Amino acid sequence: MTDLTMQALIIESANTPFKRIQLAKPVPQQGQALVKIKASGVNPLDTKIRAGVAAHARQALPAILGMDLAGTVEALGPGVTSLRVGDDVYGLAGGIGGLQGTLAEYVAVDAELLAIKPDTLSMREAAALPLAAITAWEGLVDRANIQADQTVLIHGGAGGVGSVAVQIAVAKGAKVYATGSAAQKNTIEGLGAVAIDYNEHPVEAYVERHTGGAGFDIVYDTVGGPVLDSSFVAVREHGGHVVSCLGWGTHRLAPLSFRAATYSGVFTLIPMITGRGRAHHREILNAITALVEAGKLRPLLRQETFDFRSIEAAHALVASGKTNGKVVVDIAW
Repeated sequence: MTDLTMQALIIESANTPFKRIQLAKPVPQQGQALVKIKASGVNPLDTKIRAGVAAHARQALPAILGMDLAGTVEALGPGVTSLRVGDDVYGLAGGIGGLQGTLAEYVAVDAELLAIKPDTLSMREAAALPLAAITAWEGLVDRANIQADQTVLIHGGAGGVGSVAVQIAVAKGAKVYATGSAAQKNTIEGLGAVAIDYNEHPVEAYVERHTGGAGFDIVYDTVGGPVLDSSFVAVREHGGHVVSCLGWGTHRLAPLSFRAATYSGVFTLIPMITGRGRAHHREILNAITALVEAGKLRPLLRQETFDFRSIEAAHALVASGKTNGKVVVDIAW
């Protein structure tokens, strides 16, 4: 490898192994920053793209995968004023919409997708946040306009998006409840929410127990499928708001309509796919940085470390759905 080249991992076609390649180091163009990547978060969507079952991400193979990054700005293209060379940054920066992914030593990325990394987080911790944090914020703040003293139910409160959503809701002064398994109770309560065991308590029972049957002001579904249907039953009448980041299926709207409640979908990938609204991702991450540095938000990070040599194990773990905490790959050989 020379100063003009870099190492990367590529998937040539669906369900094939990662292949290590050497290619030209990117040169930042108008509005871009060249980032030396230190860590790359692995999301379930990455494994779906690899399997060829994520058409909504619009990432044709072969491709370098990876969406989340943390790293250091090495060079700036013309027109970039929001960053300086040497800045430590993080962001939801590639791996979909035809954009180069973050399983590489460098990436040239739209500077509007990057924010200054929280000083209190390591590169690995910062790389665990972007997709989950932006998705959580868009649902609770942008769509549902969360307010202090509201009752908020987060489905999947120990998951990637759910754990961040719980912490945002708590920071906003809401009374927060979150569903999970019995094994996730301590994690959910440690984030500041009341844990609800979805295996033990049907929706009608926990709505009655925790809201006196009135329903929750905001319900954020991060699980999808039947859980979204149960969300329509859990929301309060006259002004309640259901949000989902996995509303891909077909659902009956009658329970929602009879409650005179509202539904909003979250599709975090739009700015990356279309190029529109990217600066708002930076704004969200700046707000997340403020919460992190105020001690109000922390990523749930799996402590086991991975690098390019163990990338297959990292992807297999995420694809299994059994990981406890975000899997992050160190960009090192």
